[in-house]
Amino acid sequence: MNVDQTIKEIRSAEVTLHIVGPDGAPLAQQAVEIEQQKHKFLFGCIGFDIIPLASGELEGEEKVYAERHNQILLDLYNQITLPFYWRGFEPERGKPDTERLLKTARWFADRGCLVKGHPLCWHTLTAPWLLDMSNEEIAKAQVARIRRDVADFAGVIDTWDVINEVVIMPIFEKEENGITKLAQHLGRIGIVRTVFEAARKTNPDATLLINDFDLSTAYEILIEGCLEAGISIDVIGLQSHMHQGYWGQEKTLQILERYDHFGLPLHFTEVSLVSGELMPPEIVDLNDHKVDEWPTTPEGEQRQAEEVVEFYKTLLANPRVEAITNWGVVDGGWLKAPSGYVREDLSRKPAYDALMGLVKGEWWFAPTTIATDAGGNVRFEGWLGDYAVRWHDQEAAFTVDENGAAAVEVRF
Repeated sequence: MNVDQTIKEIRSAEVTLHIVGPDGAPLAQQAVEIEQQKHKFLFGCIGFDIIPLASGELEGEEKVYAERHNQILLDLYNQITLPFYWRGFEPERGKPDTERLLKTARWFADRGCLVKGHPLCWHTLTAPWLLDMSNEEIAKAQVARIRRDVADFAGVIDTWDVINEVVIMPIFEKEENGITKLAQHLGRIGIVRTVFEAARKTNPDATLLINDFDLSTAYEILIEGCLEAGISIDVIGLQSHMHQGYWGQEKTLQILERYDHFGLPLHFTEVSLVSGELMPPEIVDLNDHKVDEWPTTPEGEQRQAEEVVEFYKTLLANPRVEAITNWGVVDGGWLKAPSGYVREDLSRKPAYDALMGLVKGEWWFAPTTIATDAGGNVRFEGWLGDYAVRWHDQEAAFTVDENGAAAVEVRF
């Protein structure tokens, strides 16, 4: 079976839609229009740059640019990640930036996006004022932060990267910080337990992720230890910043196989593929690559487009994978890398068109008019997600969320 057929089997269904009319009888032998509204699969991106727009802080050309950027996001993506880095979110203790982030989260939620918060606990970009505390005080402050933010955003953000990059956390040496101190005190499993329990108690229905860039056996051992310790992890987050070159299909499949055995959903939380010169291979920490500019190139853009298509297809062909999040749609974001799918002037690169051709083309059910049969049924093959069915001036919504054969009823 080829990859396209595998994706179709995993991500679509043979739908029997039973339609009941206003009189309570089956809507027999009537023309109805069916249109897909949204994917079940989470095609994601970060929305950091939209915060000033959603908060009403922009005017003039800056606002126009941000509105164009925002539309580029909404045209392609149905999941948005927002930043909760403690240093920026609460630079002064007791004064979190809740209002701006909540406005932005609602902005995206109102436009049909699932919103995720990233992250609740991380040693990098953590609050500097933690350094003045004892380990016990740091633990209390971290738990309080989680309880406050998960509660404040509940119903708008119900998906969280609870803890980020635990593998390196207790041995991180680049900057002294309170969270590394806490990880050394509690151990890796201990700090994971502390933050996950705080998040779970606050919002029992939330989707909670562990997330890491270190995809070595160390991460597997950590996850195994956490699960054996009874820690309730919903999703395994896998970062894939490929600034030094595309993994290729073989490595991607190996990683999928290694993390598949846990039986948990997999989210590729931070994806980047560059369309310019690759970062030198000898660099261990990607943050050490300092450049004044990092331009995109025509040949790099073509390479990026081909890699994006293969990477997405490889991931969607695995039923454990539920989400892919690009780490920025516009070039020049993290590390100034040309890893967006549009250039800094917001002109589209081949990768954007290629991905759009999959998400809203090859993997999308186009608006179709179908006649119901004598029993008020229509049958079609559709991708998993949300749909609308229209009859005259009436509209009803339905969801296809199981592959194989799906039976759905709607009433006008």
